[in-house]
Amino acid sequence: MSIMRTILLHLSKSRLANQAAQRYGLRLGAERFVAGLTLDAAMRKVRELNSRGLLVTLDHLGEYVFSEEEADRAAVAVIEALEAIHASDAQANVSLKLTQLGLDLSSGRCLQRMSGIVATAKRLHSFVRIDMEDYAHNEPAIALYERLVSDYGRYVGIVLQAYLYKSLQDMERLHSYAPNYRLVKGAYKEPEEVAFPNKEDVDHNFITMIERQLLSGHYAAIATHDEQIINHVKQFVKASGITRERYEFQMLYGIRPALQQQLADEGYKVRIYVPYGVDWYGYFMRRLAERPENVRFVLRSMLKR
Repeated sequence: MSIMRTILLHLSKSRLANQAAQRYGLRLGAERFVAGLTLDAAMRKVRELNSRGLLVTLDHLGEYVFSEEEADRAAVAVIEALEAIHASDAQANVSLKLTQLGLDLSSGRCLQRMSGIVATAKRLHSFVRIDMEDYAHNEPAIALYERLVSDYGRYVGIVLQAYLYKSLQDMERLHSYAPNYRLVKGAYKEPEEVAFPNKEDVDHNFITMIERQLLSGHYAAIATHDEQIINHVKQFVKASGITRERYEFQMLYGIRPALQQQLADEGYKVRIYVPYGVDWYGYFMRRLAERPENVRFVLRSMLKR
């Protein structure tokens, strides 16, 4: 891992840096990766993407809340997003982080908030995806997902990260729930005791997980910008006779938009992860940490301004 990436991931968790960054709004390049500060701004992006044949998952940004009141407000914001999607008949659903709903404060109250959110999704015939965070929150998130999927079935899904050694075992553990997974490589800094340190091993595990989910008959959301893996999936589903209704590709707002559009024009389901909200800093820093090109983009934006 480069020194730059280590620094950026460390800064992504800084509360003081977060507070300082929010004074600048979405300037200095953040607007490339964040759709806006408000739900209205995000919904305008949803309609624009839908008009181009792209699906959306909305994420009201935030994580690591410090009070039950903050967690309550975050839950209300997610429900408002579900209601806005339903009212506009948008082709979208929502994603969220459990730490934003108070997982670190009280797992019981977090479950209550999540139950209310997923019950709303069920009433509106929508869907909620639990984003996976760092390793410390992996097992609590999976345990909470088991409770929710038992009660609400197909209206809730979760993310599994290919860089963790345990993810294939997690797939076996959750198989009986007919899980809807978003499969990702993983974006947090984790020790070698729990995560593959080498990219080649992560890629191999990622492909193994994708193939296993596709062959299981359960829905697969394949989240990657890696064209080699995308092409592998294309060939695999064709050879295996898997229809396009059984999976989708997912990509991040602002990253590889031409590839997103190309896949949609080829007839694949493509869903764009569209984040919004005032608590954008941690998400933005992780996007910078993922690719050096993103840092160069921000530096160019700063020089232009």
